[in-house]
Amino acid sequence: MDREAKEEYLVVIQAKDMGGHSGGLSGTTTLTVTLTDVNDNPPKFAQSLYHFSVPEDVVLGTAIGRVKANDQDIGENAQSSYDIIDGDGTTLFEITSDAQAQDGIIRLRKPLDFETKKSYTLKVEAANVHIDPRFSGRGPFKDTATVKIVVEDADEPPVFSSPTYLLEVHENAALNSVIGQVTARDPDITSSPIRFSIDRHTDLERQFNINADDGKITLATPLDRELSVWHNITIIATEIRNHSQISRVPVAIKVLDVNDNAPEFASEYEAFLCENGKPGQVIQTVSAMDKDDPKNGHYFLYSLLPEMVNNPNFTIKKNEDNSLSILAKHNGFNRQKQEVYLLPIIISDSGNPPLSSTSTLTIRVCGCSNDGVVQSCNVEAYVLPIGLSMGALIAILACIILLLVIVVLFVTLRRHKNEPLIIKDDEDVRENIIRYDDEGGGEEDTEAFDIATLQNPDGINGFLPRKDIKPDLQFMPRLRKRVARRNITRCCLKRKTVENNGFNELRGQDHKRK
Repeated sequence: MDREAKEEYLVVIQAKDMGGHSGGLSGTTTLTVTLTDVNDNPPKFAQSLYHFSVPEDVVLGTAIGRVKANDQDIGENAQSSYDIIDGDGTTLFEITSDAQAQDGIIRLRKPLDFETKKSYTLKVEAANVHIDPRFSGRGPFKDTATVKIVVEDADEPPVFSSPTYLLEVHENAALNSVIGQVTARDPDITSSPIRFSIDRHTDLERQFNINADDGKITLATPLDRELSVWHNITIIATEIRNHSQISRVPVAIKVLDVNDNAPEFASEYEAFLCENGKPGQVIQTVSAMDKDDPKNGHYFLYSLLPEMVNNPNFTIKKNEDNSLSILAKHNGFNRQKQEVYLLPIIISDSGNPPLSSTSTLTIRVCGCSNDGVVQSCNVEAYVLPIGLSMGALIAILACIILLLVIVVLFVTLRRHKNEPLIIKDDEDVRENIIRYDDEGGGEEDTEAFDIATLQNPDGINGFLPRKDIKPDLQFMPRLRKRVARRNITRCCLKRKTVENNGFNELRGQDHKRK
């Protein structure tokens, strides 16, 4: 039986009793027979030749076309795999299988070029994935077909002669000198002219220029390797006939070193010399640095100024590690005589031509302990030009401050002493009423004298009592009422007399002052 010809059969079955004799009874039923599939049919292409066309500027990975091989089997027996087995485009194209649609998809693997080759021929094969060995003798379970691919011309952007460029230039190169060149062409048959330009986003300082016609790159501003060793710019090539067709290429420019920087001290050194140091003792070790970068590394030469070659105090010694040691020639340095020494040192490099500079080392004389530990570097004799010690200066300042305090106190006391001793006319005289600690005689005492006189002293001769004078009066104990009244009268009259005399005396003194 062949499932591909007829997949299902219906069979009617009858059963009779009585051995099938007449008069017996019977019953029937229908039996359905379904055939299952086996992989006994190979895949077959619907057509033996396929034609496709594709532009030359198509993106890589794009699907160019589909081919399909049919298989009469079903399920996994119908699954097929596709391969490119021959042709002149096996490296440019590939084919993959679509498990859902059971067809083959042809894709582009590498760029096409219409000007190089205009068409390609491929031979593709479809083969069953699952083969039943019972039917392998029927022949190969596969099929082949031919695929023709035609490449269509497209307007392509310019193509540079190199994907990247590396240029070198010395940092002392003259302005407008040519440091390199880029080239590009139009791959189309029409061959449009190309114009070159620099992407200014990659050259913000406009240090380079380019000739728009031939692509020669020139120097627009001076270069300094110590500021920047590499410059990365982008060159743009544009078709004149179609400005939308542009290409870009990165250009790396390396600045080569030139010996244009003199060496100098690596840092600001300050040496300390002990007064009790020994001859030949290393005071300080210094090193130099050079902003330049010679190929063979740095090598420095150190020397003293010609007029200081026979320096009686210090000498220098070159070390193997390209550093310099400063040594003391003698002992007995005295910071009271000289606190600071300045030692100029000439540093030269090994460049061509060599450059040199003079750096000055400051050497300060200090007081040290017996084991050479610096304790003090301040010399009072040099700090104070008047020749006084710090303690003496503090004592003088203290005396000046004390003198100022005394002067302020004296002026204050003198002001208090010169204030007037009499009260002003508008003050209340009741504040100066003298109180006597003596018993009165009751209501009878008011008849002995006029109390209004005490309340209004201005009524008597217009004098003012003094605050600082108090009458010197003594009182006896009261014996009788009359005696008390007589004593009170006499007391008041006597007090008035004393006040008048004191007032007149004050007025005389004021008159003399005026």
